[in-house]
Amino acid sequence: MNKLMLSIAALLVLLTTGAPAYAQMSTTAKQAIVVDTGTGTVLFEKNANEHMPTSSMSKVMTAYMVFEALKNGSLHLKDKFTVSKKAWQTGGSKMFIKVGDRVSVEDLIRGLLIDSGNDAAVCLSEGLGGSEEAFVKAMNLRAKEIGLTNSHFVTASGLPDPDHYSTARDLAVLAYRIMTDFPEYYHYFSEKDFTYNKIHQPNRDLLLGNVSGVDGLKTGHTEVGGYGLMSSAQRDGRRVIIVLNGMGSIQERKDEGMRLMEWAFRSFESKKLLTEGETVDTAKVWLGKKEELPLVAAKDLTVVLPKAQRDDMKLTVKYDSPLKAPVKKGDKVGELDIAIPNQAPLKMDLLAGIDDPRQGIFGRVKSRLGYLITKDF
Repeated sequence: MNKLMLSIAALLVLLTTGAPAYAQMSTTAKQAIVVDTGTGTVLFEKNANEHMPTSSMSKVMTAYMVFEALKNGSLHLKDKFTVSKKAWQTGGSKMFIKVGDRVSVEDLIRGLLIDSGNDAAVCLSEGLGGSEEAFVKAMNLRAKEIGLTNSHFVTASGLPDPDHYSTARDLAVLAYRIMTDFPEYYHYFSEKDFTYNKIHQPNRDLLLGNVSGVDGLKTGHTEVGGYGLMSSAQRDGRRVIIVLNGMGSIQERKDEGMRLMEWAFRSFESKKLLTEGETVDTAKVWLGKKEELPLVAAKDLTVVLPKAQRDDMKLTVKYDSPLKAPVKKGDKVGELDIAIPNQAPLKMDLLAGIDDPRQGIFGRVKSRLGYLITKDF
């Protein structure tokens, strides 16, 4: 999974700076964002920085805290937490645990993500943090650390509270982080049903099994916030994340989620432009032993292009001409600017492909004389 994605730092920069939304797409969702994770390209956004109730999509952050404890060894899937009266009494969607039950962490994870159990969220928060309040305090601190700069959680479940909010952009970052940081636990998001205490419940994400490549993440709903969806799919080496919120019904959430996901894969293509070390251009060198040297790509470069505008991309090489010797292989000597319609501009360093030491004294004198005569480097 990681091979399909940018570095975390790179994606956060691109999501923070954003890119213009594509005018040809619209959605009935009040807030939305569509992101290609391989390049960090924002394919579409609508009110993506607007505070919104996150309902049960908040449980993805709760799962992040649980997965982190599992990964660092302070928690194990077979560990059991005792169900408190508070957890049992929590309203809304449930996995139907009972007071005094000893429930495994793995069952609670499934109850949290598949059943969307508010009782599971409280039980996990109390088991990890000692209390839900202490857990949520730690969750807010961790959320800021992983890039959720415009979010605040009051509960582990996402039950309505005026001070409990996030944004579509932050939830896209969260989806990316949980996939990248905990690929060994990501499979829980794609499980289609779960039975606990003989009560069978299907996953509320209706894109699972109905849209090719969809493998998570989470739905949510409150009266004040409407219906929401965090979803991700992978096809042919590309992964797309969508976050939608503020829709009016389960059917609308399904229809809009399917429509935007299909649009993201149908209307765009991933194209590898350059390979690390590949020659992009050549540059003349002043007072070097070689007349010119290759300018090479500092890293692999893959972009996502709108299929209808694939011929409109522009590449511009920039460097101070001529380069002045000595130049060492690997020195940054220029920059490649990439302009793609309706996307934030991209830049990539260009490096010297070879060493070019400074000429000896006689060579330099000869070069200077040649320049005085021809006025040409």
